[in-house]
Amino acid sequence: MGRAGTGTWGEAVAAVVAGPLLLLLLLLARPPPSAAGDSRKSEAGLVSEHFSQAPQRLSFYSWYGSARLFRFRVPPDTVLLHWLLQVSRDSGAACTDAEIAVHFRSGAPPVINPLGTRFPDNTSVQPSFQVRVPLSATPLSNVSVNISHPAPGDWFVAAHLPPSSQKIELKGLAPTCAYVFQPDMLVKRVVEISIVEPDVPLPQTLVSHPSYLKIFVPEYTRELLLELQGCVSNGSLGCPVRLTVGPVTLPGNFQKVLTCAGAPQPCRMLLPSPPWDRWLQLTAESLAGPHRTVAFSAVATLTACRPWSVTVQPLLQSGQNQTFNASAGWPSPGPEHPDPGRSGGVGGGPFCLRNHPVTREDTDVVSAHFQPLDRLSVTVRADTPSVLRLRLNTGMDSGGSLTISLWANKTEIRNETLIVACVNAASPFLSFNTSLNCTTAFFQGHLLSLSAWSRKANLIIPYPETDNWYLSLQLMCSENEEDCEQAAVHVETTLHLVPCLNDCGPYGQCLLLRRHGYLYAGCSCKAGWRGWSCTDNSTAQTVAQQKAATLLLTLSNLMFLAPIAVSVQRFYLVEASVYAYTMFFSTFYHACDQPGEAVLCILSYDTLQYCDFLGSGVAIWVTILCMARLKTLLKYVLFLLGTLVIAMSLQLDRRGIWNMLGPCLFAFLIMASMWVYRCGHRRQCYPTSWQRWVFYLLPGVSMASVGIAIYTSMMTSDNYYYTHSIWHVLLAGSAALLLPPPAEPTEPWACSQKFPCHYQICKNDREELYTVT
Repeated sequence: MGRAGTGTWGEAVAAVVAGPLLLLLLLLARPPPSAAGDSRKSEAGLVSEHFSQAPQRLSFYSWYGSARLFRFRVPPDTVLLHWLLQVSRDSGAACTDAEIAVHFRSGAPPVINPLGTRFPDNTSVQPSFQVRVPLSATPLSNVSVNISHPAPGDWFVAAHLPPSSQKIELKGLAPTCAYVFQPDMLVKRVVEISIVEPDVPLPQTLVSHPSYLKIFVPEYTRELLLELQGCVSNGSLGCPVRLTVGPVTLPGNFQKVLTCAGAPQPCRMLLPSPPWDRWLQLTAESLAGPHRTVAFSAVATLTACRPWSVTVQPLLQSGQNQTFNASAGWPSPGPEHPDPGRSGGVGGGPFCLRNHPVTREDTDVVSAHFQPLDRLSVTVRADTPSVLRLRLNTGMDSGGSLTISLWANKTEIRNETLIVACVNAASPFLSFNTSLNCTTAFFQGHLLSLSAWSRKANLIIPYPETDNWYLSLQLMCSENEEDCEQAAVHVETTLHLVPCLNDCGPYGQCLLLRRHGYLYAGCSCKAGWRGWSCTDNSTAQTVAQQKAATLLLTLSNLMFLAPIAVSVQRFYLVEASVYAYTMFFSTFYHACDQPGEAVLCILSYDTLQYCDFLGSGVAIWVTILCMARLKTLLKYVLFLLGTLVIAMSLQLDRRGIWNMLGPCLFAFLIMASMWVYRCGHRRQCYPTSWQRWVFYLLPGVSMASVGIAIYTSMMTSDNYYYTHSIWHVLLAGSAALLLPPPAEPTEPWACSQKFPCHYQICKNDREELYTVT
């Protein structure tokens, strides 16, 4: 069976791997471009690259760890991203039709919710972009997904089967079906690209192929103005040009498209708060039709933002009266320096933001604490937004959750004032005076507010994108704006990157998952609790139900007192010791296996589980061998050898059903052989007593059969507490009934024959005790 399963898995993997090879052959066999000069130039300006990862076997979804995660790196200047999704399955009878869900996201793993559970309060979640791949008639299915102008950097793909059933499957008992998934990524990127310099017109000519441009947006850029000037078209009116600005990010897409046909000249686009410290890609396409020329000049104008940095007194304090900020290099305000928002300072002109330096303290894997360098609180004013930068750009921070908590001082905030906060990636939101939607050029931010009636605000962002994140705060006044300009409110901040929110609570376990070198966290819930952080109690068990389940699973083991008493009464002391061992560790293992409040662990969970499995297997082993009525020495040798074999098999694979079932079947074969031998030797059925059959053997075998049927085919996650308790009762009851009766008492040294020479031939019948009926 094992070799057959390996073969089917290998066939599925071979079918998936053959797909990318065939695709590459088709790309290589594609005819060269036409003889037209523009076509050759376009093909020469683009290069194709192929990326692939090893296929993974899919699982039915029960929690985030059930999904298979793939991480790809999209190169810069990519203009076309082509995903080839390949799914295959075995051809066995156990395979059924299925629909595989594939989720995509740029910058972080996709946040998915196939079970439709509730997220924690104050959690910001966008629905994931997903594609469904059906598997019905054919064992192999391919689906393609094309994305134009994708964002460079990390892209994540997560795939899973539909939600799993609640039935508890025993490993190795029933045939399984292998569903294999492999994504392949093909990209086309530009190698000939024009660079737009600020305030310098860049002439461009379009015929039939697009023109690719890019501009670098430095840090502290407030606005970016793009213009198409001097547009001239051959045979068309107006400026038939479509300008695509920015990358495509999934699930949200904020790519900007400017169509200049019919628009007044110059055609322009204003981008507030463009992403800082990166290249911004532009694509110009002609709308004039084939063989028509469009000429224009692209002009980019950057509006700089002058930050005012808060002085870090504890770290930079010196004997001088003036303290300088190391990052900005501008003097902090004092008697001789202006406040932010007012003219003056280096270079003149108003400041556009108050920059609060933030320190990052890494505490563990996917764990960090952010804190302002000068103090815990942030001073918020009405004239200029206060900005804090959270560095989440290491590439390993997107696997956790970003938690933000804000508190306003009760004595400082008034009834007519409101503190508005925006959380954005790539660049901060600075336009509080014109809008409160927290939207920057290519990102929809998260809005928070503080008032006299609600002085606390919380925000949870699961799996934040890999980037610099910014927290912007500003004081807003509905009336009496002159007094508001002089007001200041201190806001305390608590900023953390955590693997799991509240460690998944009392009814969950935070598990660290790994895909190659990338680490991310997920919550595994218990006791009916569900959700991203195990906070959805729609199907949760009450505390009374948890205690009842614990009592059922633990007290049902007291049924082993029956086989212990029978064994002691019949002088089966070794068997009684095994039953006592099983009862003890099964009781405390199930007491430790419970979630929530009704839990008690006297040893580590792994130790208790191993001892429970070992005791159950050895109890079945010694019961069957005891029924065989072997000689004393042989029986105890088999007791010891079987225990060692079961202990070894459990160490190899604790969940494998055949590791325990194999030794038990071998013991049953020994018992059946001994019974058949006695039947033939005595010329009558064994055991000979009909009372033994009717009152002991048949009820014991029936209880064991029902217990095995329940254990192998009827257990689910919902009825586990009841069915497994019944399994305890039936297993212990069958052992008490199946234990053989003691042998008939005889003299210890019975002399069977006397000889005339006064010698006697004697034997010790106690050595033959278990072979006499």
